[in-house]
Amino acid sequence: MCYGGGVTDFDPDHDPAAETALSEQWRALLARHALTACAIDRELGEAFGLGVSEFELLERLQEFEQEKPGGGERAQALANTVHLSQSAFSRLVARMEKAGLVRRTHCVDDRRGIYIALTEEGRERYRKARPVHRRILAETLGPEV
Repeated sequence: MCYGGGVTDFDPDHDPAAETALSEQWRALLARHALTACAIDRELGEAFGLGVSEFELLERLQEFEQEKPGGGERAQALANTVHLSQSAFSRLVARMEKAGLVRRTHCVDDRRGIYIALTEEGRERYRKARPVHRRILAETLGPEV
């Protein structure tokens, strides 16, 4: 899946040291991401039955709920914020709905539109998991991020 962003021309033949440095930065970023995601999956999975994507969706819904209490958010807007393909996002929501963490409703103005909102269980699971998530981020990302 590709995301928007500024891309500049880079000529690796111009500066081999710069190319090597970029590759090393990329590998370090991938390693840090893998370390963090694995720790989140392991700890949140064992304690709360949540993985990285489940927690991220709960957190996004919590943020939207603070802006619009009780309203939920359109599925398409949420899919774009959790960095999943549409099909992976749909499977995630189905699992979370089955677990009682979120609910889906149809948009009254556009029956094709789907809103997703937290349930009480989703709010409670997020509230309990959040401190563990933040501790993992602090441990794996450190103060330099």
